Amino acid sequence: MSDGGNLRLGLIEGDGIGPEVVRAAREVVDDALEVVRLPAVEWVPLPIGHAAIAEFGDPVPEATLKGLEGVDAWIMGPHDSASYPAEYRTGLPPAGAVRKRFGLYGNIRPARGMAGVRAVAADMDLVIVRENSEGLYADRNMYAGSGEFRPTPDVALAVGVFTRAAIERIARLAFEVAETRRKKVTIVHKANVLPLTTGLFREVCYEVAERYPNVEVTDEHVDAITALLVRTPSAFDVLVTENLFGDILSDLAGELSGSLGMAPSLNCSDTHAMAQAVHGAAPTLAGHNRANPLALIRSAAMMLRWLANRDGRSALHRAADRIDNAVAETLRAGVATSDLGGLASTTEFTEQVRARLHRW
Repeated sequence: MSDGGNLRLGLIEGDGIGPEVVRAAREVVDDALEVVRLPAVEWVPLPIGHAAIAEFGDPVPEATLKGLEGVDAWIMGPHDSASYPAEYRTGLPPAGAVRKRFGLYGNIRPARGMAGVRAVAADMDLVIVRENSEGLYADRNMYAGSGEFRPTPDVALAVGVFTRAAIERIARLAFEVAETRRKKVTIVHKANVLPLTTGLFREVCYEVAERYPNVEVTDEHVDAITALLVRTPSAFDVLVTENLFGDILSDLAGELSGSLGMAPSLNCSDTHAMAQAVHGAAPTLAGHNRANPLALIRSAAMMLRWLANRDGRSALHRAADRIDNAVAETLRAGVATSDLGGLASTTEFTEQVRARLHRW
């Protein structure tokens, strides 16, 4: 933190609808901190994507990465790397490069039905804790280069990486999350087919579970749990799994509980955190004031909670509570953007949330 305990937060607008939803999240955070009488945030704007290419000739410039080293946490808008010029589409996309640079090993993705939003699984209330640094995702499990390669034009290979150290730290994170909720963890794996890799994941998670005797622990195959999430979503509390499985399951859970447009996430390590919505840049919506800012607003609230826990600042918990309650009240009142069946624009929805921050 900067002098006097003020927060310094990075602000990365990104591509497509990024500037619109990032602006909404910033305004809501500013209001929430004002309501709980915390000093104003020092926002540090940092470019990625098209803006960074135009200014620096690099979608993830070193200046942005250096800037992130000096902030407490940051909000990252979505990127649209598929639309970058060809020479900038190789290597990690912006969010992946940032995750790797700062060791953001945990990806926390809640999925909860909310009053006022039609959902297939309105009674869902769970958190997927996804290992973010290795597993079956070949673009992030090597020190250098990629774990995906083609030795001949007709053969493509991918390497999955599972290490005890990475599994232990994501399991600890999952059990710590569970201790704040309903105290149930489900380990998701595919040990019947991948017994050495995902079998190690299951084994180490059970070892870590012994340190948390108050938390109930079970395990499920990844294919089985996709059906169970549809059939009995309320049965689950915290799911912990590897990278690829977690990506797929969190998208499924986000849609079942309402929409990906309202699905938040937090990428974190023990020392850094990045608020980032699950959805993409939606370039066709950019500039039309139609994007749903809900996911990034909720992600920003998660960031404040992470900072509250890291720094022992209860006022940040109160600010996050304000945001979560204002969002819930706004949806309950029938105010929503078009992807949720409503008529509100991006700015109208944001204004409604900001107004309710002061009422609760």
